[in-house]
Amino acid sequence: MPVYVAVDLGAESGRVLTGEFDGERLAVREVHRFANRPVRVLDGLYWDVLGLLAQTRGGIALAAARGRVTSVGVDAWGGDFALLDRDGRLLANPRHHLDPYTSGLAGLVSWQDHYELTGIRPGPGTTACQLLAHAGSPLLEAADHLAMMPDLFTLWLSGEMVTERTIASTSQLLDVRTGRWASSLVTRLGLPRHLFAHRITEPGTIAGPLREKGRDGPGGVVVVAVAGHDSASAAAALPVSSGSVGYVSCGTRSLAGLELDAPVTSRAARLAGFGNEGGVMGTVRFTRTLNGLLLLQECRRSWGVRTSYADLVAEAAAAPAFGPLIDPGHPWFLEPGDMPARIAAYCHSTGQAPPAGRAETVRCVLESLACSYRWALEQAEFLSDRRVEAVHLVGAGASSETLCRLVADFAGRPVLAGPVEATAVGNLLIQAMADGRIGSLTELREVVRRSFRPRPFPPGREREPYEIAYSRYRQLTGIDRFHVDAGPGLGTGRER
Repeated sequence: MPVYVAVDLGAESGRVLTGEFDGERLAVREVHRFANRPVRVLDGLYWDVLGLLAQTRGGIALAAARGRVTSVGVDAWGGDFALLDRDGRLLANPRHHLDPYTSGLAGLVSWQDHYELTGIRPGPGTTACQLLAHAGSPLLEAADHLAMMPDLFTLWLSGEMVTERTIASTSQLLDVRTGRWASSLVTRLGLPRHLFAHRITEPGTIAGPLREKGRDGPGGVVVVAVAGHDSASAAAALPVSSGSVGYVSCGTRSLAGLELDAPVTSRAARLAGFGNEGGVMGTVRFTRTLNGLLLLQECRRSWGVRTSYADLVAEAAAAPAFGPLIDPGHPWFLEPGDMPARIAAYCHSTGQAPPAGRAETVRCVLESLACSYRWALEQAEFLSDRRVEAVHLVGAGASSETLCRLVADFAGRPVLAGPVEATAVGNLLIQAMADGRIGSLTELREVVRRSFRPRPFPPGREREPYEIAYSRYRQLTGIDRFHVDAGPGLGTGRER
């Protein structure tokens, strides 16, 4: 039985998982988990990519010790990149997208022109803006190749340079309709064109044999360029059969929106905060980035308790419904800190009584997230002129029955929950596709349905209390006007 290895690099942690595929079902097991902590050096914040490489290789070795490995694939977060010389050597550690060294695009290209071409909203952490911050520097002049984060690790594991389409689509420099580098935009921004000379490859492309210490690794293991953007791998693993796909990928941050066959690049879509990123087999992920379980994670850290997340959510399920609500995208809630205190302060500032205790605070978080997901899905439908009958909820949030029920009740449509490990599942099954054992995205998703049967959560029949609460959420967040801030961040904001 073939064994595939998924390396899933997140902005806070990394994991190595194995997948055994018998031709019908996939069995997934985590074999290694490690922290991903950026390092602050005098002038900025950097990723410790060499430390991540050591942990990745260690995880692959653990996977190989469990059985014969067929292939390895790496997915990671979008936006950040490494600059390499002509021999593929790292010129400097990659900067962190939250480092304030980046510049904006004002005066170089209009926001709407850029959005219509790339489908991505300008923001200080995007690849394009980070490159502009390097303009005129010796580092940029010395660079021969730009490697997005998963492509960098594919290079280090295989010795081959690839530029995978889904991760390239996060750069703000890829033509959203052709799937090729937007050379006219690169020229207008004054960026070196040779950085974008490499051919774009599709998910499932075999990069080359796994290499160790400069030579081929054991057993002819190959490295596959999977859907390099972690969100694209997760979307590939949606257990759907047909029709427009509405989904929420809920982790520390959340993505909510639709899978489409063509991008939506209207002014209204840009102002509403939606992006168009590449998916598997030419699909487009029309989504908005929202806050997620960061709120709950920071609450738990602030309380300093050993109570599990499951216990906290169970307490919240028994707490009174329809209490205070927050805007999860408000700037107060986007960074780590004393989240319970921030929630209480927000409630006071909006004329609401703050949560009375731990259970009510968690209830407030979960109901507010459910409201934000409904808003994003409704706007995605309106902007794309599509209608979805059910919502697929994947990622860590899919393990919470309380959150799934709240999303179903607030959205007024059924939720299909799972798989929890959607990113790893998508990564592993794209490797199976590269191995010739899966022939299409439809077949891949059929394997997902057989292997991880989604849990259905139908909405309750009593709609009025949820509609009243959602109306209250819309009023306190100011989204009734529909148009929202076109600037960076997750907040609902105001139109400029």
